[in-house]
Amino acid sequence: MASPRFLVGIDLGTTNTVVAFCEITDDLQQSKVSLFDIDQLIGPGEVVRKPLLPSFRYHPAEGQISPNDLTLPWDNQPVEGDIKHLIVGEWARELGAKVEGRQVSSAKSWLSHQAVDRNSDILPWAGASDVDKVSPVIASASYLNHIRQAWNYRNPSNKLEDQEVVVTVPASFDETARKLTLEAAQLAGLHKIVLLEEPQAVCYDWYARHQQTASDELKDLPLILVCDVGGGTTDLSLIEAKFNQDELALDRIGVGEHLMLGGDNLDLALAHLAESRFSQSKKLNAASLTKLIQQTRKAKEQLLSSGAPDEVKITMLGSGSKLLGGTKSIGLTKQEVHQIALDGFFPLSDFSQTPDKRRSAVVEFGLPYVADPAVSKHVAEFLGLHQQVSYAALGQEDTSKPAIPVGILLNGGVFNSDLVTERVTQLLGKWRGAPVTVLDNPHPDWSVALGAVAFGKARRGAQLKIGGGAARSYFLHLQQKNKMGKALCLLAKGTEEGHEIRLSGRRFSLTLGEPVRFNLLTSTHDTLTNDAQIQNGVIVDVDPDIFAPLPPYISTLEGEGAELQANQKERVEVQLACQLTEVGTLKMECVSVDDDAKRWALEFEVRNQKAEQSEEEVLSPRLAECKALITRIYSGNKKSADSKEIKTLAKDLEKKLGKRDEWDFATLRHLFDAFAQGRKRRRRSEQHEKNWLRLAGFSLRPGFGDATDSWRIEQVWGLYQQNIQFKNHQGWTDWWVFWRRIAGGLNQEQQETILADIAKYLHPGAMKNPQSAKAAQEMGYESMVRLAASLEHLEVEDKVLLSSWFLNKALNSNQFEQAHWWALGRLASRTPLYGSQHNVIPREQAEQWLPKLLDKNWQKEPMIAFAAVMICRKTGDRLFDISDEFRVQVLEKLKQSKVSPSWITLVKEVSELSESESKRVFGDALPSGLTLVNH
Repeated sequence: MASPRFLVGIDLGTTNTVVAFCEITDDLQQSKVSLFDIDQLIGPGEVVRKPLLPSFRYHPAEGQISPNDLTLPWDNQPVEGDIKHLIVGEWARELGAKVEGRQVSSAKSWLSHQAVDRNSDILPWAGASDVDKVSPVIASASYLNHIRQAWNYRNPSNKLEDQEVVVTVPASFDETARKLTLEAAQLAGLHKIVLLEEPQAVCYDWYARHQQTASDELKDLPLILVCDVGGGTTDLSLIEAKFNQDELALDRIGVGEHLMLGGDNLDLALAHLAESRFSQSKKLNAASLTKLIQQTRKAKEQLLSSGAPDEVKITMLGSGSKLLGGTKSIGLTKQEVHQIALDGFFPLSDFSQTPDKRRSAVVEFGLPYVADPAVSKHVAEFLGLHQQVSYAALGQEDTSKPAIPVGILLNGGVFNSDLVTERVTQLLGKWRGAPVTVLDNPHPDWSVALGAVAFGKARRGAQLKIGGGAARSYFLHLQQKNKMGKALCLLAKGTEEGHEIRLSGRRFSLTLGEPVRFNLLTSTHDTLTNDAQIQNGVIVDVDPDIFAPLPPYISTLEGEGAELQANQKERVEVQLACQLTEVGTLKMECVSVDDDAKRWALEFEVRNQKAEQSEEEVLSPRLAECKALITRIYSGNKKSADSKEIKTLAKDLEKKLGKRDEWDFATLRHLFDAFAQGRKRRRRSEQHEKNWLRLAGFSLRPGFGDATDSWRIEQVWGLYQQNIQFKNHQGWTDWWVFWRRIAGGLNQEQQETILADIAKYLHPGAMKNPQSAKAAQEMGYESMVRLAASLEHLEVEDKVLLSSWFLNKALNSNQFEQAHWWALGRLASRTPLYGSQHNVIPREQAEQWLPKLLDKNWQKEPMIAFAAVMICRKTGDRLFDISDEFRVQVLEKLKQSKVSPSWITLVKEVSELSESESKRVFGDALPSGLTLVNH
């Protein structure tokens, strides 16, 4: 491959994507940095080159736009897994303001959203059923792919994939979001990129413009706050400017947590204001609101700019259903926008005022925006957490006053407004009790991309490089009974990239061929509660206010395959080696103590977390004898177990461990592992099979929650094809209950396999034929109903079909009535227990069923009320929430039916399930110590 000719910086933004570049010359320091104008459609067949590529996609309906009108200067090749006909850029942004439900926006925010599967096809979030959807990873890849093709068209002999490319990400992006950004770049054909934090890029750009005068300008500015308010996130960093023998050095010494708060929130606030004027009491649906947001975004940009008009008109085109009675217009004034922006987002709050952390009702469009939109309070909280390093940087000895940065560098489209810039400067000046210096940024929309190129120069030694290394410290969580445990520092904040840290003082004995898990914690703090400095290898107490858990690193270390005797396991002694990679992610390896060349890479679990377990693991001293008992009963030696022991197994375990419902999560998984070893011998007798299914299923429920549960599920899935040995009504019931209990750990394909097998018994026609009705009864019909309703990864169409079957059966027959109502509530629930929110049955469909439930007597059959509560449970996301008219009717009927007040709360406001409610929804108590993470 030819050596690269250009340094390229890509700011992959929430609202706009910008590309800058410079030629790699002998005098690289002086090489001019330019913006790359990106070819994009701005109308049918009309291509224009612009410096900003709006980060929007539009998925046209079939026949809506002629393929000829989508022609770009190059032969467009979508990324693998993408749809064929799509529009990216300005025209996509404009179309989204006119047509609802077909635009993808804020893909970057979705990339960092932990509660959804970011590789699932979920965007556009408020898309109609006939709209093709894509994953946040594919959406992000499509923007990079568009840029690669535009660049290669303009530079055919210097393809983008052969250049030195830097892609920027928020400093607060966690390990998962960084890895997914790299995955998107790979899909777009960019296999070798470097990641750079956006606030650092802004700083690199400032320095590049002030190289000659930077030392003088920063002489009295030892501490600078970089505040980057983008479309989707607010990113905060602290930069220290210090001098060693008159040589200027810049270090990034503080990074903020991930804040989903930015221009999108302001657009949403303005859309709510506009909505109240358009429709008075009637709420828009999610797709119409999305369309309105595109208009309020444009209005905001106009009204916050210098020389803004006094008012901007917003026109709302009637949707197909003439929701608003055709077209209407309303005005948004400059004063209103300034008031919402300044008082709502940048209030003059006190330094002691920190953000309200209540659960936000604003989860519009499924994104978990922060509860408190006041950027001012988030800045105060960030500075409060970094007081110690700030005092040191400022050389401030008086700790009775807060340490406030003396310089500020602002970035993001919102700071195109002089008023907002003035407000933030005023705020910091108020906290400091003296003016702060604003470092100039003449182009907030471009500085990140320009700074990414300056960083490329710094990597080649042609410019000052900002130090700082790892933005956060990484710890290995050493769990302890009854306590939060200790944490071992693997990689301290500030460790430079590429520098391997080997923890030579600690060895781990690992079994090869079995999964091993390392629980990691991370912290952006500089010191711990007792003011101890964080250093590699130090062991500290875990303080939940300072540490945040990461998804675990998990791996099965492959052995040499040496011949071992039965029951012997191959073990190896290892040390952990960690380093920060060039792309800003953590690399962990297990290194053999005996042979340095033997290394096993640990893979980071990027899957979305469905549950979290409390860290308190108190293992019973009698657990070992319980495991020995299970092993003996299910061992290869038939004679090793007393035949009576299998009959009393459940009671014996309860005698040793206490009541079954109180066995905690860790105990359950230990018991399951003992049962799993004897899975082949579960068919020895009817009693063996019955006890195995009941106790193993109970111990593995809900099928997830522990990092190695996916491995456990793999072990048991093989049993599904083997079926049961003792085929009677009780045997079948136990079999289906086993799969229902662990259904949360099964993937979509496995759940579809189960449904395909049981659907013939659930089908309404089955009960009309005496033969199939008898077979369904014999095979545990009621348990099959409850199992089918627990398969949350099924496609929406399958859920709708099952719901309609069960609803009709519940309305027309008293047989299994409770199971049918329960199943309807579970299938049509607004908030899944473990599935992804995008697989929820549409509210329009659920609203067609509600009148039938409202007609029934809920006092006589409370399970109908329960189903109605699940169907009407409030999420805060108007894509899924039922209409206010239905909500009022359901609440009225719930009050008349004298149900539990907590049920009324679930319908009335966004709230969590209580323990008894989650037991009712799940059909079992959840393991003690396991909490479901609400989406």
